[in-house]
Amino acid sequence: MYAIVDILGQQFKVEENSKYYVPKLKEDLEQEITFENVLLYGDDSGTKIGSPYVKGVKVQAKVLEHLQDDKVLVFKKKRRTGYQKMNGHRQQLTKIEITAIG
Repeated sequence: MYAIVDILGQQFKVEENSKYYVPKLKEDLEQEITFENVLLYGDDSGTKIGSPYVKGVKVQAKVLEHLQDDKVLVFKKKRRTGYQKMNGHRQQLTKIEITAIG
């Protein structure tokens, strides 16, 4: 059983009892959350495609931790002018575990 879910504008293919890193959510640790924006749902009996969302299907998850991703470096340089600039960025993430689909 799997589903494709829209979480904060990004689409994730999720399965039960799996862990995923998603953009930072405002929920607290160990809190149960429900995602209702299910775009596609598949199980043994077949596949349901939403237009735009599948009605009656929800994905329940549990927030495990909030963390930061690895640093991404952005380096800019222009030749022969002495211009160099380096910036870094660490994305805020939330680790969730999918508890139920249905």
